[in-house]
Amino acid sequence: MILLILFNNSRSENEITLEIQCYKYPVKALSLLYLKHRGKAENYLIGHCRINNTLLGVAIMITSLINENLICLNLSAKTKEDVFVEMIELLHAQGRVNDKAQFLADIYAREELGNTGFEDGVALPHAKSAAVVEPAVAIGISREGIEYGAEDGQPSKLFFMIASPDGGANHHIEVLAKLSSKLIEEGFIDNFMSAENAKDALALLLEKTEEEAVPEANKGLLIGVTGCPVGVAHTYLAAEALEKGAAELGYEIKVETNGSIGVKNSPTAEEIARAEAVIVACDRQVDTSRFAGKRVIKTGVKAPIKDAKGVIKQALEAPEYVASAEETAATESNASSARSDLYRCLMNGVSHMIPFVVTGGLLIALALAIGGQPTEAGMAIPPGSLWNKVLDVGVVAFTLMIPILAGYIAYAIADRPALAPGLIGGWIANNGSFYGADAGTGFIGAIVAGLLVGYFVKWVATRNYHKFIQPLVPIMIAPITGSLFIAGLFIFVIGAPIAGLMEGLNTMLTNMSTGNVILLGIVLGGMAGFDMGGPFNKVAFLFSVGMIASGQTQFMGAMACAIPVAPLGMSLATVIGRKFNIFEDSEIEAGKASGAMGLVGISEGAIPFAAQDPMSVIPANVIGSMVAAVMAFSFGITNSVAHGGPVVALLGAMNKPVLALACMAAGAVVTALVAVSLKKMRQAKAQKEAGDVATA
Repeated sequence: MILLILFNNSRSENEITLEIQCYKYPVKALSLLYLKHRGKAENYLIGHCRINNTLLGVAIMITSLINENLICLNLSAKTKEDVFVEMIELLHAQGRVNDKAQFLADIYAREELGNTGFEDGVALPHAKSAAVVEPAVAIGISREGIEYGAEDGQPSKLFFMIASPDGGANHHIEVLAKLSSKLIEEGFIDNFMSAENAKDALALLLEKTEEEAVPEANKGLLIGVTGCPVGVAHTYLAAEALEKGAAELGYEIKVETNGSIGVKNSPTAEEIARAEAVIVACDRQVDTSRFAGKRVIKTGVKAPIKDAKGVIKQALEAPEYVASAEETAATESNASSARSDLYRCLMNGVSHMIPFVVTGGLLIALALAIGGQPTEAGMAIPPGSLWNKVLDVGVVAFTLMIPILAGYIAYAIADRPALAPGLIGGWIANNGSFYGADAGTGFIGAIVAGLLVGYFVKWVATRNYHKFIQPLVPIMIAPITGSLFIAGLFIFVIGAPIAGLMEGLNTMLTNMSTGNVILLGIVLGGMAGFDMGGPFNKVAFLFSVGMIASGQTQFMGAMACAIPVAPLGMSLATVIGRKFNIFEDSEIEAGKASGAMGLVGISEGAIPFAAQDPMSVIPANVIGSMVAAVMAFSFGITNSVAHGGPVVALLGAMNKPVLALACMAAGAVVTALVAVSLKKMRQAKAQKEAGDVATA
């Protein structure tokens, strides 16, 4: 039964006018009487809407999520998997799940993000899944307990399996939050375990909590931020625990929840300014730069659930928080908030792209370094060699790299409905054949595609649709319209200018080929280092390859020296920058792979750095590549194969291998020094701005 109760928020509690709309089943008068005479309306309030220009609250009875048939007080399961299977069977029998295998897979996918076992024998397995027909909670008890992997090492006995639909309305999430908060009530777990039948157990869940006397909240304001990877159960449990702990300690608290229905209850700048301390209990990325200058403690989402008062006390004694260079890029203004959100979306794409860059780059590097031979067409592996298969696998990973970047930027903006069109947009952006260009737009085009798709799908998904159409929006309407939007944009709008740009650049290089070689080295090197596989890089490379056929191999010699500068330079920069704390751990790891890719002439190894901080990395890459190309022209270095990097020089394809290696090394050192200097300057500027904001 789903019971919606609409009431006018503007009236007092005793004057609330109830309008009942029941869908699917008749309403029992007892439910209405309970709410009128015993229950407080705000206990059920989960949102609001407007009907005839009147602001109304919307409530959903917990009984729409749980019934006696979804409670099993004696599970027969002996293992964690058995528990999942048995409880999913309860959900399936009640028509809440239509694909048991899919929902089990989604439950396990959530478990991979973090174990859902708590202390005191409680576990909260949960997932958002397309297999869920209707939101529900299944409850089970294992009298003997099973090994679940809980942090306290004790067996788990009480299980709440939360099934959330993937898309559609999210009203049930707030009800689940209220339901989950029962777990932190003193004595609830023992009483529930002692229930003799499902009816008694359900009554305990629906029982109104007696309000305890708490100290007056006169010690000041606290700010809390909670969020778990899925944003269903832990997010709201942690928020409830913080609110209870703060009340017991005599503090007022405002808790921001980063749940599956978005960010709710965010503190204002004024509230942050007067806060005594901030507790960030999150297992997902949130903007913490806004808390610069406050006492801040960062911890996992489970910490306040275990000991909220202890976490609060730690926060009150914590040192003042100083944001990192990336975090302090955002200010308290609306414009800076948008920049912070943009950075978060970009980092989501970069973090998912890095494994593809590393895997593809290292496999290609390994195959070419061991099995490759220099030929007129570039580095090639002899037919029939096992290394060809290794190369093919690496090429697959590299081919997916750009679509992954675009797809997960879009995903960060508009969630799952934007993932498919984001991937499609990234693929089209990187494949010039769609719009008549000789090369794709590379990582820059992927970023543009991801952002355009993300915000377009977000707009589509937030329109008001009929209740029968709404479930189709996240799985059909938004993905299809998003895909058609980005495809049409690149093919019919963006594509022609890109093709024209590449043709114009090629004409420019051809006209310059008989002029000053120093100027040509600056232009050729700058194009090589600008977009690492994008249109500028590709035009310079294809122009140099074409000049080989006419016997002018000095152009390819300059390109061969410029190509590896970006990945080698950024790899060196991560080594130099460690002492300055200007690179994240993921960048330092990516730097190792970038160095290996640079050795075999794969410029794409520097893409993660350029995507994460283009204002520092791209200028450094351009300057270093210019230095290498100008030096190569000055020394008269030639290259007879369509490839670059130290591996070409070492295999004898270049006329002056030692000087060629010196050119590459000089360019890499310049890139590293410029990148570190620019990052240090941006870091100092960001820290100064953060200090000014804190002072203000």
